Amino acid sequence: MIELPRVPGQELGMTAVTRRQFLKYSGVVAAAATPMLTVDQIAEAAITRPLPLGTPILVVVTLYGGNDGLNTVIPFQDSAYYNARPGLTYKPETLLPLSSDLALNASMTGIKSLWDANKVAIVRGVGYPKPDRSHFSSMAIWQTGSPAAHLNTGWLGRWLDTQAIDPMTAISLGGVLPPLLVGAKQSGSALPLGGLSIPQGVIGTACQRLSVPSPTDNPLMAAAATSMRNLFNVSGNVQPILAKPAPVAEDLPTISGGNAGGDSNLSQQLNVVAKLIAAGAPTRAWSVSLGGFDTHANEANAQALLLGTVSKGITTFLSQMKASGRSKDITVLVYSEFGRRVKANGSEGTDHGTSGPVFLIGDRVTGGFYGDQPSLSKLVDGDLAVTTDFRDVYSTVLEKVLGSPAEKTLNNWKGRINAIKS
Repeated sequence: MIELPRVPGQELGMTAVTRRQFLKYSGVVAAAATPMLTVDQIAEAAITRPLPLGTPILVVVTLYGGNDGLNTVIPFQDSAYYNARPGLTYKPETLLPLSSDLALNASMTGIKSLWDANKVAIVRGVGYPKPDRSHFSSMAIWQTGSPAAHLNTGWLGRWLDTQAIDPMTAISLGGVLPPLLVGAKQSGSALPLGGLSIPQGVIGTACQRLSVPSPTDNPLMAAAATSMRNLFNVSGNVQPILAKPAPVAEDLPTISGGNAGGDSNLSQQLNVVAKLIAAGAPTRAWSVSLGGFDTHANEANAQALLLGTVSKGITTFLSQMKASGRSKDITVLVYSEFGRRVKANGSEGTDHGTSGPVFLIGDRVTGGFYGDQPSLSKLVDGDLAVTTDFRDVYSTVLEKVLGSPAEKTLNNWKGRINAIKS
């Protein structure tokens, strides 16, 4: 909320706050330079220049902490899986079979329903050469898309550098912009959850009156007044969108269980993204995240709850997209900075590992397995081998979803996977 200061010796009111004082103290113009966006700004862009229906949209889901791929896509027929981690495995009859030898964690019923509809690609053994087991270093490598050379830009940030400058093109939910969206010429924007608190009461009335155009305004005053006027006008348009329950397609299965007992922060992020996409936000790439995957102890139950949250959040989000008519535009990418060690530690958990599965989900996806399943009998220093370079996935997403030559962004990388329809 904007707070206008009291002028010494006067009461706050229209007679006490002049247009010049409003401009000086409200910070409207200064606020326009911040990389933070408000829901109102995005909604205004959706109203004035909506993204054309049929334009592909990427939604990146980052699982922070290092998701255990072996307990996500489970080799339930391999005795080496059970021998390496007693107490951390799941009974075969509780799992969700994907093939004769692989199954999903039992909590991922929603993603299993999408798999059955041929809308989930599981890329196996994804990582990079000479894996780093540090959270910070490995996440930096994944988000910059550069395993060998240290870069100060993210792989989607470099894609942004090839686009027209527009703060709406790529948006991350949350108060901090991830390195993923940082470019050299421009970066994505951050949208803190909760949006903007519109001034109310006497101050709100004062601001609304001060937003009325005046022929005596100089250009700076006119810009401030227009900004405030748009703030109130667009807020009136977007608040019903955010308050209204998101539509759910009746023909998409509803998830039961596995969601950690209610809505999570990831679900909240995806719910906001869904409503803004449905409203027409001119945004091509969205970033959301969920933490908690650093499962050094008590992993079996904790990870199942987390994976259930991811599954429910994504399935509900895609249901909202189907009801809005945007489902054919959406591709969801799910990744984590590394997998976990094959062998359990002494705390009923696992320590930092290397490769793991990456998910691509949506109507534009050709479902199935991609990349080789890492062998449990041919470990590399006790870890799963990397059988697919993550740049193969990024290149495919850049070209098939964002319509941009991958070589410009990923230093002439040539690898691809055939998992997304043109």
